[in-house]
Amino acid sequence: MFAGDGLPAVYQMTLEQLRHICLSLPGSSEYLPFDENTLAFRVGTKIFALVDIKLAESVNLKCDPERAVELRDRYNDIVPGYHMNKKHWNTVGLKGTLPPNLIQELVQHSHQLVFKSLPKKEQLEIEAL
Repeated sequence: MFAGDGLPAVYQMTLEQLRHICLSLPGSSEYLPFDENTLAFRVGTKIFALVDIKLAESVNLKCDPERAVELRDRYNDIVPGYHMNKKHWNTVGLKGTLPPNLIQELVQHSHQLVFKSLPKKEQLEIEAL
């Protein structure tokens, strides 16, 4: 998408908007497992998203490895996961040229990948909610 002057449109997703998306997904919760700045969202007992609450400039999201590379090639605001396994995680910019609906879809993709990796018992408990 481009603005009227031919430049790419600029978007900004706030921390509150990101929190709303993450916490609306089944079995999701938030906590601060590492320090007072790194907010983690998990499904069941596993993390699917990480964000620095002071900066809120990007979010780390799990991604299918082939899709991760494709997204990095296509979008400047998606790079290998900062401080994460670069094969399975992307850092996704919240302030830039990524439209909010794409960020929401990537959050949902991350949640689904992590959900599928949970033990079957835990998946069933979440599905029963």
